[in-house]
Amino acid sequence: MCLLYGMRALITKCSIAVLLLGGATGIAQTAKKDMKDAGQDVKEAGKDTGRAAKNAGKGTAKAAKTTGHKVKHATHKAADKVSDKTKQ
Repeated sequence: MCLLYGMRALITKCSIAVLLLGGATGIAQTAKKDMKDAGQDVKEAGKDTGRAAKNAGKGTAKAAKTTGHKVKHATHKAADKVSDKTKQ
């Protein structure tokens, strides 16, 4: 009976140890996956920021070009008016 009780305690202790070690491994894998997912999210956010900056740069360039054309047109129009008045 004493030997049976000792074996039961040993098996119980070993079972608890295996469960605890298995749980720690599962938690470590979950943490690893969470870190990997977080890295992917950061990578995608960086890509989105780059695309937004690219589009903003294109919009700024287009606005500058349009403004430049309007200024040029207005300058020529004003110069023509001055030229017409000086000829009279």
